Amino acid sequence: MTTAITSGIESRLDGQLLRPGDDGYDESRTVWNGMIDRRPRMIIRAASVDDVVTAVRTARELDLEIGVRCGGHSGMGFAVPQDGLMIDLTPLTGVRVDPAGRRARIQGGALLGVLDRATQRYGLATTAGNVSHTGVGGLTLGGGMGWLARQYGLACDNVLSYTMVTADGEVVRASRTERPDLFWGLRGGGGNFGIVTEFEFRLHPIGTRTLVAEYTFSLDKAIPALKAWRDLNAEAPREATFTADIGRDDQATLGFVLAGDPERAGRLLHDFQSLGRPTATNITEMSYTDLQRREDTVERHSLRRYSKGHYLRQFPDAAIEAFVHRGASDGDFRPSVGLQAYGGAIADVPDEDSAFSHRATLFEFGTGTTWIDPADDEIRTAAARRSAAAMAPFAQGVYVNALSDEDTAGADGVRRAYSPENLARLVVLKDSYDPHNVFHLNQNIQPSTR
Repeated sequence: MTTAITSGIESRLDGQLLRPGDDGYDESRTVWNGMIDRRPRMIIRAASVDDVVTAVRTARELDLEIGVRCGGHSGMGFAVPQDGLMIDLTPLTGVRVDPAGRRARIQGGALLGVLDRATQRYGLATTAGNVSHTGVGGLTLGGGMGWLARQYGLACDNVLSYTMVTADGEVVRASRTERPDLFWGLRGGGGNFGIVTEFEFRLHPIGTRTLVAEYTFSLDKAIPALKAWRDLNAEAPREATFTADIGRDDQATLGFVLAGDPERAGRLLHDFQSLGRPTATNITEMSYTDLQRREDTVERHSLRRYSKGHYLRQFPDAAIEAFVHRGASDGDFRPSVGLQAYGGAIADVPDEDSAFSHRATLFEFGTGTTWIDPADDEIRTAAARRSAAAMAPFAQGVYVNALSDEDTAGADGVRRAYSPENLARLVVLKDSYDPHNVFHLNQNIQPSTR
């Protein structure tokens, strides 16, 4: 690319243009999954909405593939286009909170921790994910599960409006009254229609306190404990989200997270005695912001990662056994598995009200593994795939943000993520806003014209 072209681009930017060899280039192209090592031809670090417009138009003029980076948590590294143009939104982190109106406006490059810290000053919050260095944009556009979802709905259910840059470089706004078709599609349809530069969220008065209850069982005691845990979940209050995890240490940890006054957990703590005698019990009160940082990884963007997931509408005894055995993976390469409860306010919303589908889900299942040595790539991914395959007979759908490899993120995976009716509507919307599939580095909704 000639110096004249890049100089012309730089002169129009409020932010920064990075090319291979520039300071900051490697930092910007490094994402959460250490397996991703691609080199964009250029990176535009957008400091304004105008920069995003310039970046989109530049990519189209130069016929460069577009990747959009916020938190960089896509397992497939969608943010990093080889020899393309990465639009790095991370400088766009502004947040404005209206505590009286219980509203927050946050820019599209912000991380969840920025939103949580700003709203918790007033004892307010909205549904956000469980890792604070996740990007607000990617999480919310795919749906957005978090500890508040059973009380207040998914992150996308709490969005009041979006500001978005289209494939033509136009800035548009979507809400229930403005471009309602686009508003519908952005609530779960991912980054298929444009680049969202601002979200307006509804906030809720949750206070600042939470409680985490964890009961650890040896693997030989896990199946009866999981059956009791499953049965208790059917009557769980909405402020409690049930969780179950089995780690590489072959210990099963069952429990719940309660977002709100810990005093309200008394009945659940009593009922959890029915799980049996655990090898360890951990009941911890913490602030909401500490809860939201609790699953942050110290290594952040350095480990190699692989994961797969399913939605489960039921969790019969046979599924419990498959969950515990994890596809008969062996030794140090055995993946971790986990469950997180849905229901409550998530299921209150009809499937047709938003692009997000499968609201009747009971539990979300995930299996994943992390490692350092590239020589272990094949054996690690194969073990996680076996674990996911063992749960597949019990699955009905998948979370679109969990489509994480070439086998699942294509057309077949997208068909699993949405109901047939919602997918048909999403294709119509794609035809309208991005008929040439400019934004295709995502869990892609292909336009009917392709």
